[in-house]
Amino acid sequence: MSKLPPAIEIEDLWFSFDKTPILKEVGFVLDQGSFMAILGPNGGGKTTLLRLILGILKPDKGTIRVLGLKPEEARNSLGYVPQNTDINLSFPISVFDLVLTGRLSRSRVGRRYTSDDKEKVNTILEKMGMFEYRHFPVGQLSGGQRQRIFIARALATEPSILFLDEPTASVDPEFEVGLYEFLEELNREVTIVVITHDVGVISRYVKSVACVNRTLVFHGGGKITEEMIDMAYHCPVDLVAHGIPHRVLPEHEE
Repeated sequence: MSKLPPAIEIEDLWFSFDKTPILKEVGFVLDQGSFMAILGPNGGGKTTLLRLILGILKPDKGTIRVLGLKPEEARNSLGYVPQNTDINLSFPISVFDLVLTGRLSRSRVGRRYTSDDKEKVNTILEKMGMFEYRHFPVGQLSGGQRQRIFIARALATEPSILFLDEPTASVDPEFEVGLYEFLEELNREVTIVVITHDVGVISRYVKSVACVNRTLVFHGGGKITEEMIDMAYHCPVDLVAHGIPHRVLPEHEE
């Protein structure tokens, strides 16, 4: 039986913006079936790394392979939930129709949606607890409900890897825990990569951790240690909230 290619394989990756280094000497291998958390301070390069993996950005140097392919070749096998969706909430589109657009990558251009497409969308909405809202205009939903819909749209592509950038940034704590429990269940079938500052919550679910702050240190085990946090934030951190490290124990030396 042939071995599956890694979900993500990066070697000596460098990226700069306007001659300012954003990422340097990044390299790691993530196996298929993993659940990886990407940690690090705001401005440390986390979202940039995700966009490079997705093929939205091009590296200055180094190689990226996703499912054994170049990022642009693997695009139809990837689901992505960005931190900012930039949707016009006044646009009159229903929950069902928005999620259905996720099936476009599975359809030929100009082809009508099939009954199978619609059935899969209904199944996803049920899993996300949003089936009863399927005919609601998206603009009438709460922030947490909209986040569920954007995740549902990404899942409608039937991705091999699901990327999420700060998926709980605008949701209530109850939904936050429920989301990670859902992702843990989904991880039985899909590789999960999530950018997060929810260290206390995510540590119960992840299988690997990438600490990003210009450079990257990869930890194959899911346990988030004090050393990892120190590396990612360059100071002892006991609580990370909204991207800001807070020291709640005695002061440390600069």
